[in-house]
Amino acid sequence: MIDEQGDTVPLPAVPPAGDRPERSDDRASAVDGPALRGRGIPPSFAPIAKKVALGLAVCLVAGAGYAGLRQIADAPADPNASGTHPPQTSSTPDEAAEGVRRAVAGEAVLQKMTDAVENDNRTEFLDTIDPKAAEFRASARTIFANLSTLPIGTFQLRYVSDDAGALTPDRKSELGGSQAWLAQVEVSWQLAGFDAKPARETLPVTFVTRDGATYAASFSERFVAGQRRPIWALGPIDVAKGAHSLVISLGSEADAKSYVSVADKAVESVTKVWGKGWRQKVIVYLPAKQAQMESVLGAQPNTYTQIAAVTMAELDTPEAGAPVRIVANPKLFEELGKQGRRIVLTHETTHVASTATASPVPLWLAEGFADYVAFTAVPVQDESAAKELFKAIRAGKVPATLPAPEAFAASATELPQAYESAWLACRLISEREGQSKLVKFYRAVHASKTTSGLADAFKSVLGMTEAEFVAEWQQYLKRLAGV
Repeated sequence: MIDEQGDTVPLPAVPPAGDRPERSDDRASAVDGPALRGRGIPPSFAPIAKKVALGLAVCLVAGAGYAGLRQIADAPADPNASGTHPPQTSSTPDEAAEGVRRAVAGEAVLQKMTDAVENDNRTEFLDTIDPKAAEFRASARTIFANLSTLPIGTFQLRYVSDDAGALTPDRKSELGGSQAWLAQVEVSWQLAGFDAKPARETLPVTFVTRDGATYAASFSERFVAGQRRPIWALGPIDVAKGAHSLVISLGSEADAKSYVSVADKAVESVTKVWGKGWRQKVIVYLPAKQAQMESVLGAQPNTYTQIAAVTMAELDTPEAGAPVRIVANPKLFEELGKQGRRIVLTHETTHVASTATASPVPLWLAEGFADYVAFTAVPVQDESAAKELFKAIRAGKVPATLPAPEAFAASATELPQAYESAWLACRLISEREGQSKLVKFYRAVHASKTTSGLADAFKSVLGMTEAEFVAEWQQYLKRLAGV
């Protein structure tokens, strides 16, 4: 998700043409937004600026991405409901009994589906699909092929709730049969060798009973705001596996393979700083379209227009060990170029290693540390990476405090400065105490169970108060800015 910033080494030379995507609108693209300009890439680096700046800036807008995703949970069919619940019963005995019959029939279909996936039996899987739902049968073939392609360790479908009145009369007439209804189904799956716990989402599944048999007739009816969709339900996927990474592409096998080495290098770079005490595995989703990215994230259209990648926990509630995915914005991620992609993936992989999607660390530390790791692997000049911050300091606007959470919102007017100052705060700790102390500081805040965790870590790890650190950081920023 997030921003990128600079370090102490000059920007790399412009890569060969073969490493750079050809773009007819290179001078005036969607990349030229305030966030990009805020990254301070000088004109002399024009071609690579478009790419590295996206790694340094567009991803920066994703800074609040992982924090926001902490709040995303699987939404129920009723937008006003607070969560999933047991199969609904009605006020009359007959209606209650009918609800039980629906649940039993639906659960039987789901169990057959589950067994078919576990046994890799395509015929049995398709036998659960409504023979008259031609379009969905085609989708079901793709879904089964996708699940067969993935390294599925466990797979389960569980009937959660239903709403007999959710389908319109026209939809019921279209489905035909003696009965049709919409249910919420929890789907969980675990990718062997990568996930410590299963991923979990909620799917709206339409059931229809005809000729005494019940079938599934849709997996995509009445999705509501915040309800995520599994990547394997969005279209044909290709999978490539590396030493440390699994790349799942909705575009092509070539796309999946091309990102494996970059993701593997990101894991290696993060491990050099963070240590080996994590799974050292990442899963990268490569949607073919931004709309698919938004479906995976359960986001409103155009939410991530200027964001190259987001790290999310694919679980209904954030917790340690939750399966974490790096989700790329296809257009922007491709425009980054080889070096920019490495920066972004290193940054995002830092969030994976540090379990940032379920961590109490403040945003300035999470984002600043991810930047620090990314630019330890791929360093750039301070003047380029912290241009907006240095400009503000030279105008007399030295930050009074470490960046607040709201400073990392995509709509924040001084978003670049927030990322730049957070990165330099982490770099100051490393320069002052050593990189191992920076990691120890982060771990101490992350492990804290109290609201005083940050203050305690300042004192126990760095031997100073936050106020003392801020004063030293302000002097550090002024010195770097030359004032």
